[in-house]
Amino acid sequence: MTDEIKLRRSQLAVPASNPEFIAKAPTSGADEAFLDLEDSVAPNKKVDSRANVIEGLIENDWSETLPCYRMNGVDTKWWYDDIVEVIAQAGEFVDTIMVPMANNPGVVASVDNLLTAVEENNGLPVGEIGLQCQIEHAEGMTKIESVAEASDRIESLVFGPGDYTASVDAAGLTIGSGEGYPGHYWQYQLSRIAHVAKSHGMQVIDGPYSDIDNAAGFRESCQNAARLGCDGKWAIHPSQIEPANEVFAPSREEADRAKRIVDEYEAATDAGSGAVKIDGEMVDEATRKMAINVMRQAEQAGMY
Repeated sequence: MTDEIKLRRSQLAVPASNPEFIAKAPTSGADEAFLDLEDSVAPNKKVDSRANVIEGLIENDWSETLPCYRMNGVDTKWWYDDIVEVIAQAGEFVDTIMVPMANNPGVVASVDNLLTAVEENNGLPVGEIGLQCQIEHAEGMTKIESVAEASDRIESLVFGPGDYTASVDAAGLTIGSGEGYPGHYWQYQLSRIAHVAKSHGMQVIDGPYSDIDNAAGFRESCQNAARLGCDGKWAIHPSQIEPANEVFAPSREEADRAKRIVDEYEAATDAGSGAVKIDGEMVDEATRKMAINVMRQAEQAGMY
């Protein structure tokens, strides 16, 4: 796990089989883009798509967008070369690898061990490349604590609602929606992931919302995730980038109020008071901590 806090309000999913999409990713406005070798690539295109990932990482300027790629699962025949070939040729340009189906600590340890060997054999700094682990199966949700502790490389836990829905036989055919459910469909799952991730100093990313024509539904999904502690959300279409960036950052009004809370509370404590009334609300140390978080988010988003 890195001590550096990275902005991941939006994670753009980019099929690795499409070089044109890869070339556009660094200037998409997304905080991060992951070049996907897994679900969005047909089996007969996976090997060739590795070359697209390697070329895309090397040839493009990723200074404004975090570069990530999603490997195939460790239960497939492709995962080994997904790490060996990509990291050997383009490892210096990789920020993180997304690990699908991180169902147990053994999956994460296998990836970590192989990645370490490839780094050592290619003269790369050992441990510098991070991991983002997808929780998208009932087993992964059950073993999430041990998954989070399986590697010091883990920077975020990512919820995968599609495969998770299938793994628990839940109703629905629209990934990430939960339409018609009396409440937030993924409240338990995201809350559980958030509690484990934040207790280990990791970020939490909500997965895809596949109804790309439903802008209001996507925004609501972002808002629900943000309320539960998520730091960002997948964007499976460029139209989803801007609303994700907006929702997962404080508004100017929220940022200004947070700063006011911190300033006035500190002035009150300096005067010997343990609490102060601001805009009709009692503010204490817990409120100050909440305000500090908002200020940190605002600073990350470039508002200060």
